[in-house]
Amino acid sequence: MLDKHITDFRDYLSYEKHFSPHTITAYHKDLLQLSAYVKQQFEVEEVKLINHQMIRSWLVELMNEKTTARSVARKLSTLKTFYKYLLKEGIVENNPLSKVQPPKIEKRLPVFVEEKPMQQLLDGKKGLDGEVVTFGEDYKGQRNRLMIMLFYSTGIRLSELIGLKQQDIDFYKQTIKVLGKRNKERIIPITRELAAEITSFIECKSKEGMSTEYLLLTEKGHQLYPRLVYDTVKTYLTKVTSIEKRSPHVLRHTFATHLLNKGADLNAIKELLGHANLAATQVYTHNSIERLKNIYKNKHPRA
Repeated sequence: MLDKHITDFRDYLSYEKHFSPHTITAYHKDLLQLSAYVKQQFEVEEVKLINHQMIRSWLVELMNEKTTARSVARKLSTLKTFYKYLLKEGIVENNPLSKVQPPKIEKRLPVFVEEKPMQQLLDGKKGLDGEVVTFGEDYKGQRNRLMIMLFYSTGIRLSELIGLKQQDIDFYKQTIKVLGKRNKERIIPITRELAAEITSFIECKSKEGMSTEYLLLTEKGHQLYPRLVYDTVKTYLTKVTSIEKRSPHVLRHTFATHLLNKGADLNAIKELLGHANLAATQVYTHNSIERLKNIYKNKHPRA
């Protein structure tokens, strides 16, 4: 049965491939959506009976429902991983996706915050409303400031920040150890300023009587959760920038873009971000090219 194979695939991703819970949930949701469609439209419940026409029909249905090309492409990526698993396990003999073309996706440049707004945010300067941006000296204020600094100074992902443990900080070497996608570890250097900020926060946390292994905690001493982190970042970025997206991932883009604009090597940025290949990192070069175009347009006498 199709649903049983989907469940087995979810367990495979979790226990053998060690995908993140977020990725597993997304894959599982995509496959259940396909399963419901082929059952309803074609009365098919066996995975072997699904062909490329059925998958194409599903994609057309998604597009008719105003699903974006990017989302459709992501669902196709889910199917590719699923069928790779099915072929490996000998459950199917043919891959219907070989006859399915993904939709064309318009390339979007990564959204990032300019240097000046980040300085306004972290240096206590006036924001968009003319008021000085402050975090506060209590536990919550120090935690929120450190949260923003970690995202901007290291480029870590939201899940990586939530999972960051106190023992992952090496103050002597001034580095942090990050557990990334698929349990891949990487070492990221940190500045003296960030190391001092972490030290100060740990002292504050100790005074509050919090002793769990995770570095950043809620006011009640529990591990952070994604919505709290997202809302915190959005609240503070709103004070200094009017860009539409104001999320932890935007700070990751900001980290990479600012490094590249300052002349950092693309391969070094790839390692810092924990990208599996250079192609994922090269998207940031487009921001730099656009920046050069704007400089040329605004400064050259004949532009």
